[in-house]
Amino acid sequence: MHLSNYHSHCSFCDGRSMPEEFVKFALAKSFRAYGISSHGPLPFETFWNMSAFDMPEYLVEISRLKDKYQGHLEIYTGMEIDYLDTTYNPSIPYFQNLPLDYRIGSVHFLPIATELCEANMVCIDGPFSEFKKAVDTYFEGDIRKMVKRYYESSIRMVELGGIDIVGHLDKIYMNGQRCKDFSFTAPWYRNMVNEYLEVIAGKGLIVEINTKNLLKKQQTFPRQEYLSRMRELQIPVMVNSDCHTPDLVNDGRQEAFDVLKQAGYKSTCELIAGSWQSIPF
Repeated sequence: MHLSNYHSHCSFCDGRSMPEEFVKFALAKSFRAYGISSHGPLPFETFWNMSAFDMPEYLVEISRLKDKYQGHLEIYTGMEIDYLDTTYNPSIPYFQNLPLDYRIGSVHFLPIATELCEANMVCIDGPFSEFKKAVDTYFEGDIRKMVKRYYESSIRMVELGGIDIVGHLDKIYMNGQRCKDFSFTAPWYRNMVNEYLEVIAGKGLIVEINTKNLLKKQQTFPRQEYLSRMRELQIPVMVNSDCHTPDLVNDGRQEAFDVLKQAGYKSTCELIAGSWQSIPF
């Protein structure tokens, strides 16, 4: 099994160490390839997103690491880019014109007003107390309305394009499952997930198996129950740790490969010499 990881966050966003510390850990664990994918800039400043002012330094630093470790580790310049709305998402020229090797598309925020500022954002990835308050304040206390909005945004992100990888595609369930009336088995929820998977398959995108919560909370994004359907739709996959500290670069990888095998998958996607390839287990 090749070792690679394409979803990681360093000190340019909300990661806890400089990029080179992640690279050194990957080398120590005999990785073949490693990608750094800081949270891309937003039209407002946050604690967890890179500032647009730091973009030149980010690109220069990863280029330096590519040169320094050439022949020892394939290093790739990535970015995790938020979909906010049709005006700000991975497909806009700003992100498409950056010299990136790949782009991960994710939904962390749901705008509740036209002006794109932090005060007008519902974050689906924060503390549950804030999540629940947002459900009550902006979605009439109905988790189904927030979930619907989340998947509508996710589908629109994929339709607009500009990404290679779909990041943690069902992360809404992390907090959503703790709300009244949320149900993984209800038709309203299953239908939304299935529609999203069909759109992803139609675009030929890679879906990451995100292991960030796998060992701590026995959660994967997407949930393991969807993997068989993804295989039927011939959706290619990769395993990413979404790590924020170097010691978690390889967290949950073997466990994720085990569940992929159980679902009938026989290969994952990797960048090899800059080209996406399907690599058998």
